[in-house]
Amino acid sequence: MASANGSDQGPSERRSPSILEAFLPFLVMAVLLGVGYGIYRLRIEVLLLAAAAVAGLVAARLGYSWAELQAGIIEGIAKALPAVLILVSVGALIGTWIAAGTIPLLVQLGLHTISPRFFLVTACVICSFVSLCTGTSWGTVGTMGIAFMGIAAGLGVPTGAAAGAIVAGAYFGDKLSPFSDTTNLAPVAAQSNLFDHIRHMLWTTMPAWLLGLGVYLIAGLGGRGATSEARVAAILDTLQSAFVMNPWVLLPLPVVLYFAVRQRPTVPGILLASALAGALAVIFQGAPLSEVVEAAVTGYVADTGDPAVDNLLSRGGMGPMMEVTLIVFAAFSFAGIARRAGLLDVALTQLLRATRTTGQLVAATVSSTIFTALITGSSYLTILLPGELFAPAYQQRGLAAKNLSRTLEDSGTVVVPLIPWSAAGVFMATTLDVPTLSYLPWAVLNYTGFLFAILYGATGFAIAARVREDETLPGS
Repeated sequence: MASANGSDQGPSERRSPSILEAFLPFLVMAVLLGVGYGIYRLRIEVLLLAAAAVAGLVAARLGYSWAELQAGIIEGIAKALPAVLILVSVGALIGTWIAAGTIPLLVQLGLHTISPRFFLVTACVICSFVSLCTGTSWGTVGTMGIAFMGIAAGLGVPTGAAAGAIVAGAYFGDKLSPFSDTTNLAPVAAQSNLFDHIRHMLWTTMPAWLLGLGVYLIAGLGGRGATSEARVAAILDTLQSAFVMNPWVLLPLPVVLYFAVRQRPTVPGILLASALAGALAVIFQGAPLSEVVEAAVTGYVADTGDPAVDNLLSRGGMGPMMEVTLIVFAAFSFAGIARRAGLLDVALTQLLRATRTTGQLVAATVSSTIFTALITGSSYLTILLPGELFAPAYQQRGLAAKNLSRTLEDSGTVVVPLIPWSAAGVFMATTLDVPTLSYLPWAVLNYTGFLFAILYGATGFAIAARVREDETLPGS
């Protein structure tokens, strides 16, 4: 029943969207981002809000009131809040770690030991190991990633290539680690077993990872050192004179790793490591407490006398991180309206109907997952929505659920950080200070895994048959 003032419509007055209505907001969003951002470099926030307005008009045409759409927006933003809290906390961590000398010491050690020719391989392998042990790509990029970007600057390695190798390594471990949230979420959505899921992912993840290492090795061996030994020595001297290089300043690093390995809450671990770094900045660097607090809130401002080093170390802070959350909120507002009005459900269902063979089913899963990633910008929704939709189809075709959970990660977990308006994409670009589209070509693992998934689906290679009713049991 309508309200007394007629402003709200009841559920009986709503209708399901037609195919055209369901796809229209997504097409508008694609055009706005492709032309507005891709060509004219307009602000993503405005373009996403414009797309959300189109989705809202379609939803209103379907009978949804503003109160209902607002509830959908709030629900969408609520899903982004955990990522936003981590984003802001990492801002404080970066600022305090630089003030304490933690990141400068890691940069110094790297410049002493890593060859420019093997930098990309080294960065990818070490980030892969750290993220595999901790299960967190964000934590890996926020710690080791920043240090490697500093080393890259000293060695003259292109920033896009360096960031791509770091992101690829971070997501290798995030994807395969039993400690990772998305690695645990994918088998839940597909109703498969966790460790069967991890073993099955090796078929697509290892070739993609090795392919990336091959690209990094060739690029490193074929590249020319842009920085002379004299320049590296000058950077080392600058760091040595600006900071007290005491091994104790590395203490915040094991704090973050401990919280990750022990699967403790992420935000408290980051804040504890930031507080410890702040104390170390006061003790070893002689920094006033007010400057440490300022570094945590607005970012560290370097004044070493070397413009290149100052540019490298002047970053971090909760304030700058809060600015980029506007992109996340705008993207999740669009996603909230699309979900509440049923637009996303209709679009995904249409993609599912086009499948007749195993190869088409896997390709449809990949397409739907990437589509969901582009629309929602959420790693969790990218796994949950296609997982719930496609699980019955895999069962009907006699395919093991681990095929589905693997494909969700191949085309969801690792693709999300390649999307400029996603929470992961914003985090990576902001933390590493490299635009998403600049590191995208070099994050080889992130966009080749789903190609192997499609190839396997078409050929039947590494596609497992369903062997039992309850596939959550080991050995399924």
